[in-house]
Amino acid sequence: MSHLPTLLVVFAHPDDEAFPTGGVMAHYAKLGYKVYLACATRGEAGQLKDPSLGENLDMAAVRTKELELSCAALGVEAPIFLGWHDSGRNERLRRDDPKALHNASLFEVEQTIREVIERVQPTVMITFDPHGGYGHPDHLVIHRAATAAFYSTGHLPSPPRRLFYSAWTIERMIQMQQSQQRDSIVGGLEPTLYGVHPNTLALTVDVSAYVPQKMAAARAHRSQFAQLTSDAVPPERRAQMEQMFSKEFFSLGGTRGAIPNWPLGDLFEGL
Repeated sequence: MSHLPTLLVVFAHPDDEAFPTGGVMAHYAKLGYKVYLACATRGEAGQLKDPSLGENLDMAAVRTKELELSCAALGVEAPIFLGWHDSGRNERLRRDDPKALHNASLFEVEQTIREVIERVQPTVMITFDPHGGYGHPDHLVIHRAATAAFYSTGHLPSPPRRLFYSAWTIERMIQMQQSQQRDSIVGGLEPTLYGVHPNTLALTVDVSAYVPQKMAAARAHRSQFAQLTSDAVPPERRAQMEQMFSKEFFSLGGTRGAIPNWPLGDLFEGL
């Protein structure tokens, strides 16, 4: 290909990148690939999890800065914001905000992603799996819009060659449920619905060498993850988190060309 290998990760909110894809983002950035994160919103509807940050904060501004720090910790390019609003979820779902991602036209969201694809010319894309990780309405919108954008950019001179979905295995879902509080984002979810069997995975990546960068990215999102990354976290809990951070899982969402092996050994294998 005429341009440097480029990875584009498309997610909905600041902090979506830290846990499921932070390792591969840091890995390919270290190899010299261009790694971009397109974030649909600035996390306006996020709940403040660290009261020490103050009161009446501009959450969009806070979380924008946090994502910039996270990207710096991972060694990737500065984030690209798509201009939509965080929808919240459950009882906080923002039904009346026309710019909330949940209320947006899928075709308009797709167009904002197409524009990024045209600009950065990714070789490979990553976005949410079809269940949006844990069913967040904004994640589901971005899954659909990013998938559509992958398929509708085949006419470009250098279209993206592969699309991957960030996935959790059934085993990892169960592990997360056992290790977190009852009110966690995965609490009560059916593992065989939201997780995937290993035979569905196109790629499993050992990112244990990049756990420090992932932890730094998570710490950057202080307003959201303070309770997970503070010094008060018991050593055994921290060790368990680091163990879960050490592998990242991907299923295949689309390809323009043959897949040389199954499962793949690398996002870019054969390209």
